[in-house]
Parts: sequence; structure tokens; C-alpha cells
Amino acid sequence: MSDVALGSHVGGHRLTVSRRWRRAGLVVAGWVAFLGFWTFASHNLVNPFILPTPATVAEEMADIVTSGELFEHFQWSLMKTLAGFALAVAIGLPIGFLMGRSRWWRAFFHMPVTVAGNIPGITYAVMALVIFGIALEGPILAVALISMPYIAINVAAGLDGIDRGLEKMSHVFRRSGRQIARHVLVPTVIPFVFAGVRLSFALAWKVEAITEVFGSSNGVGYMIRQSYDRFSVAGILAWMFFFVFFILLMERFVLQPAEKRLFRWRPKEATA
Repeated sequence: MSDVALGSHVGGHRLTVSRRWRRAGLVVAGWVAFLGFWTFASHNLVNPFILPTPATVAEEMADIVTSGELFEHFQWSLMKTLAGFALAVAIGLPIGFLMGRSRWWRAFFHMPVTVAGNIPGITYAVMALVIFGIALEGPILAVALISMPYIAINVAAGLDGIDRGLEKMSHVFRRSGRQIARHVLVPTVIPFVFAGVRLSFALAWKVEAITEVFGSSNGVGYMIRQSYDRFSVAGILAWMFFFVFFILLMERFVLQPAEKRLFRWRPKEATA
């Protein structure tokens, strides 16, 4: 490597490190400002019983962790969310495929999928409670109903975005259906499917918690309701922050790595 290229490489590395430190500094400053305002509001603007201080909430979170309740109830919520989400994928993928490949099926499914996607999540939660009571099937059904339309719509949109000319050219060059699916259909559809999965999973997690608040004997939502029944605002906030931290961890350590792996064939400029 020449001196010029080496210098350019070192300079680019230093710039990247500088940007990372600057971004980390802004994140820390944002959290400090948020916690500072929260502490000020607890002591000067609102009764501490109504808005506990960050220290009080942190103490409550520590108690939840040491008691073992965190793992016990989070595993139930996660299990129900994943089960409902798997059901939504099993239904939404074939519906989206049919909508994207056939005008007749698009006309057939368009109205039901649109209506299902616009019904408020709380409606699904109440309906699941009425049908199943506090059984496990209620949250699973609510998650499946809220997630399925987004998956179906995104799959259909991905199939609509396929380059028909490239598909015809593949047939002209006598590529097999499997080769066309692997090298043309799948790379085109995957970004849309991933976007649908990311959005629908976030909605599913929230709807599952709402369903547990209304009727469940375990899970994060159930513990939020328990804190409400005890008039414990610190408990409500503690479980809420666990909920938020879980979503952040999922985004950072599951969704982002999965996105980089799935789209590693893209130019860096496209995934930046």
C-alpha cells in the first residue's frame, strides 16, 4: 500500500472513530438531560408519589430483577409474542404472495387485509379477552391479527416491485424456476418482508402487553396491571422501562445484525 493510500485509510479510520465518539457523547448528553429534567420535575413540579424520582424507579427495577420476576414474566410475554407472530407470518406470507402475483387474489384479499390493518390494537385485545378470557390463546390471537396485515401488504408490495424485464430475460435464458426465485424474486422481496417484520413485531409486542393488562395471569402487561392495582407508579414505570430496554436490545442485537447479514450483497451506500 502506498503512503498516500495508507494516509487516506488512517484518516478515514480516525474520522469514523471521531464520529462514533461524537454520536456516543450526544446519546449520553440526551440521557443526562432527560434524567435531570425528570429529577427536577419530581422534586419541584409534581408530587413524588405521582412521579417518582429516577432513583426510586431504579430501586424498583433492581428489586424486580433480584426477585426473579423479570425473567419469569418476560419469558411468558416473549413466548406469546413469538407464537402469535409466527402465526401471522404463516398466514400473511401466502396471502401477500397471492396478492402480489395475481390481480384476482389482490381484489379478493385487498378489502379484508386493509380493514384488518386499520382496526385499533386495543380492539383486538378486548376481543381476544372476550373470546378466550385469561388463557394463553388471547394474546397470541391478538398478536397474529395485528401483525398479519402488515406482513401481507409488504410481501405484495415486494412482488409488485420485481423487474418484469429481468424475470422475462431469465426465462429467455432458460433459467429454472428455482434459480429465478433465488436470484430475482427473493432479493427483491426480502427488503419489503424485513420492513414488514420489523414494523409488525413492534406493534405485536405492544398489543401483546395491552392484552395482558386486560386479562392475563402472567407477563409484562399483567405486572403493569398489578402495579396499577397497588397504586405503584414506580412499579409501572419500572416495567415500562424494561419493556423499552427489551425493544432497544432487539433492535441493536437482533434486527440490525439480521439486516446487515440479509443485505450484505447491497452496496454500502444503499445500506448506510
